[in-house]
Amino acid sequence: MSEAASQAPRRFSDLANPTRFIALADRLVPWLAALSAVLLAIGLYLSFAAPEDYQQGPTVRIMYIHVPFAWLSMFCYTLMAASAIGTLVWRHPLADVSLKAAAPIGAAFTALALVTGSIWGKPMWGTWWVWDARLTSVFVLFLMYLGLIALTRALDDPSRAARAAAVLTLVGFINIPIIKFSVEWWNTLHQPASVFRLGGPTIDPSMLWPLLVMALGFTLLFVTLHLVAIRTEILRRRVSAMQRIAARRAEAAR
Repeated sequence: MSEAASQAPRRFSDLANPTRFIALADRLVPWLAALSAVLLAIGLYLSFAAPEDYQQGPTVRIMYIHVPFAWLSMFCYTLMAASAIGTLVWRHPLADVSLKAAAPIGAAFTALALVTGSIWGKPMWGTWWVWDARLTSVFVLFLMYLGLIALTRALDDPSRAARAAAVLTLVGFINIPIIKFSVEWWNTLHQPASVFRLGGPTIDPSMLWPLLVMALGFTLLFVTLHLVAIRTEILRRRVSAMQRIAARRAEAAR
């Protein structure tokens, strides 16, 4: 085994050290934020320059933000499920931090997906909301995010909260394939997949490229926000630990 290959697992395990992770995040966040801003600016320009759809007209432009929001709502929860496995199986010290930090971001993207979908649905379907399989399963995902946020803040014992949140996250992960394949399993108003499908994208390249650029820009934005949230949570826990130590010392000095 080469020296570089042998050092790769060690470098990955180094990220379990909160201090080293914070140092890495401090270096990456400015670059990721700048790159996501550039990509989103380019994506917005391409989105407005793209042709209108022959059926949807200018309403189709909502797709360029709605689809990335919907994609990230599922991607974020998948990341949380991986973090839950890291908590329960490998006891990775930052896995619980990653899960807790990702939940509010995922809830925000899911809410934006629901709102932009409703804005698109009103002129296309004639209603803001229908209880079909895709919309209902995404709404359930939003409620699961809120439940996980509440759970991680309700328990005072960090280890108990971490295990409970990890178990609930893994149980709720069954909803992700339901969201993905709901338009194929049931008869719904929502259109089927048109980008990530076996037969290839069905969207014209003039509309596909702006969508991909926007999706990449929002994904980098999510990574940036997640790194910042993890860093903030690590610092918050350090402050809480110092406060507990100070309180015990004050109690012992009485």
